[in-house]
Amino acid sequence: MQAFRTLQSVVAPLDRANVDTDALIPKQFMKSIQRTGFGDNLFDEWRYLDRGYPGQDVSARRRNPDFVLNQPQYESSRILLARENFGCGSSREHAVWALADFGIRVILAPSFADIFFGNCFKNGLLPVELPALTIDRLFREVDSTPGLSLSVDLFSQTLVPSLGEPIRFDVDPSCKQRLLEGLDDIGLTLQRADRIRAFEIRHRAAAPWFFQ
Repeated sequence: MQAFRTLQSVVAPLDRANVDTDALIPKQFMKSIQRTGFGDNLFDEWRYLDRGYPGQDVSARRRNPDFVLNQPQYESSRILLARENFGCGSSREHAVWALADFGIRVILAPSFADIFFGNCFKNGLLPVELPALTIDRLFREVDSTPGLSLSVDLFSQTLVPSLGEPIRFDVDPSCKQRLLEGLDDIGLTLQRADRIRAFEIRHRAAAPWFFQ
């Protein structure tokens, strides 16, 4: 998993509440358990004017010019600004994979669905929960200054807009550490590889019949 420490990017405003995982990655694209290959179909039903299907050449598809991530100033944004209850719906981890594959590394919102929130930390994304009034202010700033840039520093837990005062955010210490070190669940487990091997040796000696 790619570690996260600092990031600077233009902020893409997605002014919608209750963005669910079906919108993030529609069910027809969930044909793989690999973490890559989903970015082209992120927000598929909103980004494109036709219906998508697996294996389709997206370069030939008609894009919705009104959707924020299709607008030139936001096409390469790595920070997404959203409304409450982001990531609700089903528990599909593919939703986070699609965001990461597209290039999104930070999501700012007043609240997140619990499972989606946890899946972000397991896949190198930083979900930042901010007060609704702060989110409202950021939407106003982005609206008045399209292309507004924001610096994110996980070490100091601060957001620094190109205009305005720094914003402090909270993050669980264990989640913060796994992002800083780039550790997914497998990486965390492998940190205890010696203890796992020692247990296997003891277990084999104590109950050899399990291994016959």
